[in-house]
Amino acid sequence: MLEAYHTPGVVEAGCDEAGRGCIAGPVFAAAVILSPEFHHPLLNDSKKLSARTRELLRDVVESEAVSFGVAMADEKEIDRINILNASFLAMHRAIEKMQSVPEKLIIDGNRFKPYREIPFSCIVKGDSKYASIAAASILAKTYRDEYMCGLHEQYPLYGWNKNKGYPTLFHREAVMKSGPCQYHRHSFRLLNEQMRLNIF
Repeated sequence: MLEAYHTPGVVEAGCDEAGRGCIAGPVFAAAVILSPEFHHPLLNDSKKLSARTRELLRDVVESEAVSFGVAMADEKEIDRINILNASFLAMHRAIEKMQSVPEKLIIDGNRFKPYREIPFSCIVKGDSKYASIAAASILAKTYRDEYMCGLHEQYPLYGWNKNKGYPTLFHREAVMKSGPCQYHRHSFRLLNEQMRLNIF
């Protein structure tokens, strides 16, 4: 069962991101404040859930959260400042979008760039430990998947409606055949070494 909070007695927001390992598209982040009494039996790390369950939980989180924000850093920003800093930037933007100002942040992972003067704790695998981080993982993942499906309409050859920009074999083969587009992260390795050899 997920813990309701990390630090008792404060307004706490869980933060998580989605899309760090992709070779195309933005990184999304979400920040969520839940009531300490909030509970849903299906809530968990978004990676452990089906797409249908994630969508169901997205509706639950959006309707029952005390406050939430979702934001992104696009592929150009990722190329300019690197994926780690872009993830922090997206989290900061998500926090800024919340109507309630949190007194504490709990971050999924082991690193974070401070946001204003708000104290924070980094928690490895926090999305499988704390409800607010799991909720943030749901929103970040579903919003990003929705966004990538929209980009798929412009560039269907890459199969983003299925791979969401992750470096699947199909995606890499499409890049090898047709080249990258404006939404690819050009600072990332778009092709593995074997594919590079096959080009020549």
